[in-house]
Amino acid sequence: MSRKISILGAGLVGSLLAVILRKRGYEVTIYERRPDLRTAKIGVGRSINLATSARGWKALELAGLKQEFESIAIPMYGRYLHQMDGSHITQAYSKNNEAIYSVSRGELNKRLMSIAENEGATIHFEHRCSKVDLQKNELTFHLPDGTEQKVVADLLLGADGAFSALRDSYAHSDRVNTTQNYLEYGYKELNIPPDANGNMRMERNYLHIWPRGKFMLIALPNMDGSFTCTLFLPFEGDVSFANLHTEDQVKAFFGHYFKDAMEMMPTLMEDFFANPTSSLVTTTVFPWHFGDRNALIGDAAHAIVPFYGQGMNAGFEDCSVLSRLMDKHGNDWTTILNEYEIMRKPNGDAVGKLALLNFVEMRDKVADSKFLERKKIEKDLGLKFPDKFISIYEMVSFSHIPYDTTIRCIEAQDSLLQNIMNEGDYFTNIHNPEFEKKLNNWVAGYHETVQLFDFGNEA
Repeated sequence: MSRKISILGAGLVGSLLAVILRKRGYEVTIYERRPDLRTAKIGVGRSINLATSARGWKALELAGLKQEFESIAIPMYGRYLHQMDGSHITQAYSKNNEAIYSVSRGELNKRLMSIAENEGATIHFEHRCSKVDLQKNELTFHLPDGTEQKVVADLLLGADGAFSALRDSYAHSDRVNTTQNYLEYGYKELNIPPDANGNMRMERNYLHIWPRGKFMLIALPNMDGSFTCTLFLPFEGDVSFANLHTEDQVKAFFGHYFKDAMEMMPTLMEDFFANPTSSLVTTTVFPWHFGDRNALIGDAAHAIVPFYGQGMNAGFEDCSVLSRLMDKHGNDWTTILNEYEIMRKPNGDAVGKLALLNFVEMRDKVADSKFLERKKIEKDLGLKFPDKFISIYEMVSFSHIPYDTTIRCIEAQDSLLQNIMNEGDYFTNIHNPEFEKKLNNWVAGYHETVQLFDFGNEA
């Protein structure tokens, strides 16, 4: 007998999950703490555009929605690096000209909610869940009129984000391990509008980065010709949000570090002082489920910082894994949730670590000549040894290799690339038979090492 499923959160993961479950015939009810963003006027300033990659597209395809969302996605084939001296460098993401895709978080969420409703899911908005009684599977909601409502769920899936009410209930129960770690950095959303003719002011098919060592500005393209920009900056210190209180201070800061971007931001002052400075958090929790009654999914299970563009992709991959387990085990939710946790917990932890590592890469290393040389070598190795080498970035963004496997390959790739670069200029050496012999041996050794890991597709 199919179970009735309640979902906490009508965000990206909750809405997509509802579509997948409805297509399988489950009765689905979603409870969302916010007003309906399709009709309510909700303030901007916290969006950080999504970078959809292979894992996200697979889940959308699984739900029959890939074609629907391709129409609102802009391919980004690489990084466009804006240097302090006004020069720029481009850096392809893939040896095969693959792209990650910029998508408006709000637009994607609105469409997913509508599709979930069209599939037959019910969404209750402005239902703020304050606690979950895990034993009874009873949810307590606070409604806009000040009243309280209690609902007993049959099967509950918590897709209610980094500050999940279900996760918080886990944290207050016995023998549950949780962590919540904040970066000393905040972020603020800004905007580069289209020009007077409605055209984009920068190259369309790139993720734009202004790397400045300990901080950075990024910009992702939108369908309307604008770019959503995000400033990542320490909360405290000499160069920090703490020292940007006046228009003169903001003007001096942007004029020094981001002069070319500032010239494209006519509403910089309004945006800077109107939009909030938000925090960046990584969370972990174990276990991810409570018997066959409830489980965490997406950010509720593994909130991460946004620097690999994998937050939504990882959450969507959770949905793909659950779908595959439903194929395998039918309505046996005890087995489904046990296997889901075993499969996804290591990968949730791994993607959180990968995101933190990529923050250092984006704000600092991408401007370093040695790092840029290494990236070029990685691309060439992937072309020369397609069956033995794939870069870490391509594993994460353009494959379904488990995140846990990817992070375990980093040390071996670092060793391989260091051996190659210690020999001098790679693109000169590659024509030397003696070096080519060494290279073949190094790559073979690398491949032998990483073959010990699980390269099976996660979903």
